[in-house]
Amino acid sequence: MRAIIAGGTGFIGKSLVRELKAHDWEIVILSRRPKKVAEAFETGVIGMDWENGDWPDLIGRDTAIVNLAGANIAEGRWTRSRKQRILESRVSAGKRLVQAVKKNGSLPAAMIQASAVGYYGPCNSAPVNEYAPSGTGFLAEVTRQWEASTAELEAMGVRRCILRTGMVLGHGGALERMITPFRFYMGGPVGSGLQGVSWIHMADEVAAIRFLMENSSTNGPYNLTAPEAVNFRTFADTLGKVMNRPSSLPVPGFALRLLFGEMADEVLLAGQMAQPERLLKAGYRFQFPSLQAALRDVLA
Repeated sequence: MRAIIAGGTGFIGKSLVRELKAHDWEIVILSRRPKKVAEAFETGVIGMDWENGDWPDLIGRDTAIVNLAGANIAEGRWTRSRKQRILESRVSAGKRLVQAVKKNGSLPAAMIQASAVGYYGPCNSAPVNEYAPSGTGFLAEVTRQWEASTAELEAMGVRRCILRTGMVLGHGGALERMITPFRFYMGGPVGSGLQGVSWIHMADEVAAIRFLMENSSTNGPYNLTAPEAVNFRTFADTLGKVMNRPSSLPVPGFALRLLFGEMADEVLLAGQMAQPERLLKAGYRFQFPSLQAALRDVLA
């Protein structure tokens, strides 16, 4: 099988490439800088130009397309131009992939479309599964349009899975920023600490993506989150125990709003407890269902 990946050099993309290589997938990464792909990976990965490459010719019934492309949502304040870039980077990538399929004329075996638990909007500590409606706010609107960017392929008969991913625990990403104050004995929850944290270990994130790529009976939205969703206070307490550090210094919400504005309200001070109901029913078994075990493995 062949995987054509948009966003293959990102935080999740790099780990997904390693997962697929270990299971004998042929991998093509779309990039504006194909040479960067050659530098980032060893042999067995082909980099092709997003704009001018011949990669649409590779699309066929032995191909799964994976769309992970999108600008980082948590880098600084959300200015108007920043929000526009976050949205356009996601929607334009999806539309480009759809056009490539149309141009080629051959349908892929599957379309794996990234999204996020922000789809459900601020839910605080109320559990939600994949059947819950979309919520309100900027992130909910972004994820709706992100998911819709490749929806046309379903009408063309392509099996499509949507990855509503929570906070991925790995080397880098949100966890890397969170552990810094704990290292200096200044860790604690943010805001009230009651907001939900939907998390997933990177090993489960990429294994679940491969599971959906390879399982022809799967389709539709899947929450890529561990079964043990917690609130932020519990997350901070568990992180403190794993690092052998206190977790009693909360960061007040007003301070985060002063620093990050709207982004603080939607990303840091609100949350979701998204349950992986459909993923479990499909037969996926988590390697790290426990938060403490997941953090110990990442920080070992």
